[in-house]
Amino acid sequence: MPEAKPAIVVALTGWKAEPWVARFRALLPGRTILTQAECGAERPARYHLFCWKPSAEVLAATPYPLLIASAGAGVDHILRAKPPAGVPISRVVDPDLTGRMVEYVVLHALMHLRRMPEAAMHQRARRWKGSPMPAAREVTVGLLGIGVLGQAAAAGLAALGFRVIGWSRTARGSLAFETHAGEAGLGPFLAQTDILVSLLPSTPETRGLIGTTVFRALHRDGAFGPPVFINAGRGDTVREDELIVALGDGTLRAASLDVFTTEPLPEASPLWGMETVILTPHNAADSTPDAVVAGAVAEIHRFEAGLPLKNLIDPKRGY
Repeated sequence: MPEAKPAIVVALTGWKAEPWVARFRALLPGRTILTQAECGAERPARYHLFCWKPSAEVLAATPYPLLIASAGAGVDHILRAKPPAGVPISRVVDPDLTGRMVEYVVLHALMHLRRMPEAAMHQRARRWKGSPMPAAREVTVGLLGIGVLGQAAAAGLAALGFRVIGWSRTARGSLAFETHAGEAGLGPFLAQTDILVSLLPSTPETRGLIGTTVFRALHRDGAFGPPVFINAGRGDTVREDELIVALGDGTLRAASLDVFTTEPLPEASPLWGMETVILTPHNAADSTPDAVVAGAVAEIHRFEAGLPLKNLIDPKRGY
């Protein structure tokens, strides 16, 4: 008899596992699909782990999985729980997710270009008042993070006439827009940027990277005036207390924030009451569950066929 295919163990924190199990069973009929609760301390001899925010105990349980598949585009939730060394980790890379992120970045860049937070304030005050609005071509959007999501966002912004530049931790190959890299490139990048968009992952190098020094280095003397910050990457890349100060003292004119150091955002956070801040509940680029499971299954098939994974991450880099 042929050897049975490895089982799938679904371990999700904060989400109901059963709908995800049903999706795996639909795509992998005949395969053993188990929730973490069903496994308990008894893991199958051979299995793949599909997870979101797994505990350290889940990742330490033996036998170790053959493959770990993240239920999201980010993998910091896995790396923080210290996965077993040598087990490959795959993340979600989905055209639908990418498209949604482009929508978010373009939408919020346009809202700040057209000063919509100020318009909303004037409306609530029943005040008929306009504000100067430069053309998109007069405004530079700087992208922190120019991987798959950053490059797609750059194309969307450029199509509307924005000047786009990008920064990455390490140098990238030739792209369709101006790029900067590393510590030496950060200052020249920030000095040109009117709207700063962070799409950075959470890694040891990026956590706490964005704060007072970054905000004060942004461009503020052009047609756009004081700069704006948009964060759709990871909350812990930002020093949130310094962000609040920058918004309060005018270093930043406004912000759009989708991710936070603590989620849900605590009710006591001053960000809730700031009229120039647009808050969204970490849904800038929600991917459909069907697409996420289909992507995980495709990676499982590649792994079992001995083919390279398409969305393999480097644990040392964190993405």
